[in-house]
Amino acid sequence: MNERTLEPLPPLDEAYLEETLLQLLAIPSPVGLTDAVVRYVAGRLDGLGIPYEITRRGAIRATLKGRERHPARAIVAHLDTLGAMVRELKPNGRVGVVPIGTWSSRFSEGARLTLFTDTQQIRGTCLPLMTSGHAFGDAINTQPNTWDNVEVRLDLPSSSAADLAEAGVNVGDWIAFDPQPEVQPGGYINARYLDDKAAVAVLLTACKAIRDSGAPLPVDVHPLFTITEEVGSGASAALHGDIAEMVSLDIAIAAPGQATDERAVTICLQDLSGPFDYHLSHKLIKLAQSHGITHRRDVFKFYRSDSAAAVEAGNDIRTALIGFGADASHAQERTHVDSLRALGQLSVAYLMSEPVARRDRKSMGSIEGFTEQLRPEEMQVNTTPLPDPQEFLEAKDE
Repeated sequence: MNERTLEPLPPLDEAYLEETLLQLLAIPSPVGLTDAVVRYVAGRLDGLGIPYEITRRGAIRATLKGRERHPARAIVAHLDTLGAMVRELKPNGRVGVVPIGTWSSRFSEGARLTLFTDTQQIRGTCLPLMTSGHAFGDAINTQPNTWDNVEVRLDLPSSSAADLAEAGVNVGDWIAFDPQPEVQPGGYINARYLDDKAAVAVLLTACKAIRDSGAPLPVDVHPLFTITEEVGSGASAALHGDIAEMVSLDIAIAAPGQATDERAVTICLQDLSGPFDYHLSHKLIKLAQSHGITHRRDVFKFYRSDSAAAVEAGNDIRTALIGFGADASHAQERTHVDSLRALGQLSVAYLMSEPVARRDRKSMGSIEGFTEQLRPEEMQVNTTPLPDPQEFLEAKDE
């Protein structure tokens, strides 16, 4: 069937989407502390009747059966978030930290948090080394913006490194910052860690739409939920050789100089790792156009996703990236329910669509059925020939 004449998409359960997002935000999951969120998503998949497998460390590979097994496709979102780790028990009774993932200490200042020791959880606040204007005056405005210039004040009596050690605090303890979610009546959603818990909620909601509707899928689909995207390894652990296409669901960057919009889905054509697959990306653009899904195209200069990790691990697969538009990524993030809805609709449209190329059933083959980007007539360049200098310059007499 021509994708311009596809049937209406199955509806998204938006109450389920919001419930799932808030439950995900309630679970701390900085990289390396993800067992609880893995268990939660496994339970969500159980509730939908979707079978899955879990790797040794916790990446999830679920399966939605299609009419054919090959060429299988994957659609992926990551469960891990940013965070911090204890690097020092300081003589003043406070804790020095290093970031987990790449984010600015600017957005840790003043944040409430939980420190996870071997035996308990301790609440605290991340603060600059000089905080009180009454004590330091204008000097508080001169501090560098680095992780060496913030520290964690724990909510316990502590004035020395020995006090911290006695309380069970150790170098290497994980720290999770509070998500501080707000869902506004007008549709705006504010929180830390919308990257990528909003996309995880969208992916689960898209899977629910497929299950509830009984919509047939042309090929097997593997929803993947990864646990190390924020530190670069991403989807590489959960892939297998049957997968020919992979679409990552992640945050899209709404900022000056970017085309992304907080109320649309973004189709990214290139990130820091290079261009995404031409045919898969343009397939997603055509699906958005044919279904009337509000979308933008964009390019991200300082961005990596699960797709990059998959290709760099040696997987010969087509990759693409679609995302919910959000302001202030890796800080106090904000998106809109319209963007989550658009991302969900495009995800469902993709799952129900035919694969990019049937030839992709096998990793190697002949030229028959190979994709085509430019036809010979499209490669012609109209150039103006230069005149022969002998025709207009006279030879100088010797």
